Amino acid sequence: MLDHQAKGVYIIAATPFTEGGAIDIASVDRMVDFYVASGVDGITVLGMMGEAPKLTHEESVALTRQVVRRSGLPVIVGVSAPGFAAMAQLTSAVMDAGAAGVMIAPASTARTDDQIVAYFANAAQAIGQDVPFVIQDYPQSTNVVMSPGVIRRIVTENLPCVMLKHEDWPGLDKITALRRFTAEGSMPPISILCGNGGLFLPHEFERGADGAMTGYAFPEMLVTLVRLLKSGKRAAAHDLFDLHLPLLRYEQQPALGLAVRKYVMQRRGIIASDAQRKPATRLSPETIAEIEWLLERLFARLQDQPHGALVDPASLQGRQQRAG
Repeated sequence: MLDHQAKGVYIIAATPFTEGGAIDIASVDRMVDFYVASGVDGITVLGMMGEAPKLTHEESVALTRQVVRRSGLPVIVGVSAPGFAAMAQLTSAVMDAGAAGVMIAPASTARTDDQIVAYFANAAQAIGQDVPFVIQDYPQSTNVVMSPGVIRRIVTENLPCVMLKHEDWPGLDKITALRRFTAEGSMPPISILCGNGGLFLPHEFERGADGAMTGYAFPEMLVTLVRLLKSGKRAAAHDLFDLHLPLLRYEQQPALGLAVRKYVMQRRGIIASDAQRKPATRLSPETIAEIEWLLERLFARLQDQPHGALVDPASLQGRQQRAG
């Protein structure tokens, strides 16, 4: 079961689809195998990158079960829903399927601090007090702003809340404030994993985050980066991050990012198709040309670096697959 000591990289998994819109079972297995080989510590499914609202309840449960069985890693499942009944039903099913915990975003209608705190109290009651849950703090999408004080109230009043998925932007000072709360004893310890495509991961880690929960198409880079930071190799970590930053930034474009990420995953041979279930965003020929240039530049720069601590040799896998 998920607890407050979770750390490292929990990769946000895409949901592979065939061109016809069905879940691509073979690609799911291949994707999970790739994530495991990359050294991730856990997997998150049915997040925003997983196109969760486009899946039926039955598909959501089946996908969770497949990832749990295939990976052998802790699996967190996004269960956010318009109502608590649907949230509770999905939570019960995925926990029975072997999930380690669930992730919940605040309702977009919650505006005041008290409304936000009450929402999570009601959610915790709906899913069951024995189910560990993650707060998804992504105001760019939910339009709900949670201050450090609000998060402290949620964590303090709901013992099953063991993790924050931190995606506020700017949000570095929020991490500092939360760690200060725990140090002074006014908030229980909590795991903090960060999203936003990894755009601020080195600084987030240095502010006290425990790692990443995001879906960058080079998860082995995220794993290597976190390991370097843990071992105190700050300059090497930032050097590695700088190599990937142009592609990280391109992937993080609102409304376009998932299409970019799936395209890169397809080019790396991780999934068979970059298809999204409709409604979907399509990449223009100009966008594809830009992605190809970014990939070629990244592979060339990685090849020029010494292997070892700075660059994981597995980072070159995509170039070998594309050349094959």
